[in-house]
Amino acid sequence: MFDWKTYDDLMTKADPRVEDYFMMSAFWPSAVICMLYVYLVVWGLPKFMENRKPMQLREIMLVYNFLMVVLSGYTCMEFALAGWFAGYSWGCQPVDYSASPQAVRMVNVCWLFYFTKFIELLDTVFFVLRKKYNQVTFLHVFHHGIMPASWWWGVKFVPGGFGTFHALLNSFIHFMMYIYYGVAGLGPQYQKYLWWKKYMTSLQITQFLLVCVHTSQLFFTECDYPMMFAYWIGAYALIFLIMFADFYRKSYQKPKSLKSSATKNGVQKVD
Repeated sequence: MFDWKTYDDLMTKADPRVEDYFMMSAFWPSAVICMLYVYLVVWGLPKFMENRKPMQLREIMLVYNFLMVVLSGYTCMEFALAGWFAGYSWGCQPVDYSASPQAVRMVNVCWLFYFTKFIELLDTVFFVLRKKYNQVTFLHVFHHGIMPASWWWGVKFVPGGFGTFHALLNSFIHFMMYIYYGVAGLGPQYQKYLWWKKYMTSLQITQFLLVCVHTSQLFFTECDYPMMFAYWIGAYALIFLIMFADFYRKSYQKPKSLKSSATKNGVQKVD
């Protein structure tokens, strides 16, 4: 049985600066959206599309990918200028809970990063509507379904500091990834410009490896940063490092004749 008293006690430790931010007053809206997303992409929308032809969403997706390139580039820049290229320590970096312009800037980009995770749920919706079911893998749905809800807790309690390192990297990866998908969406004549798809997957693997190494510091040194979040970030990165390594192996290390259509594009669109 859910203990509301424990939940209420926990909420007293939340960062008061984010209380009035959109969707930050309570966890349940984020949780409901994530559960609804999983239901829709796994059962609801495939059932809806069962006897329908794939939708042609080329123009919509071109605009979407362009906007996501801009948004991902902006969050990457803000994480850098609000902290990581503006005085943050690459080792122990506590959260600045003050009302200084720099601290508030970091809070704002943390919230924006969290909110972009809901926008990115459209990735899967587009796949299903176009009947690109080979892209709707467990890895893809698991990542998209858990990221918004998990980041709610990060913004609510630790909007800044050590744990935003993986958000900096993730924003950069998304910036590159949406460029890739934007170019791919222009048509077959642009395929010759996508020679770097293999390296895109390598970048995704490198991202999780760096996060694992960076997070492991807290297991050996004293730092004024909640260990609960360090364990969560480290476990999350390790899980996806393993999953992406397996994806890379299946995509690039098997004979071409044995490659499945699920890896045809060479980039797993989950991060």
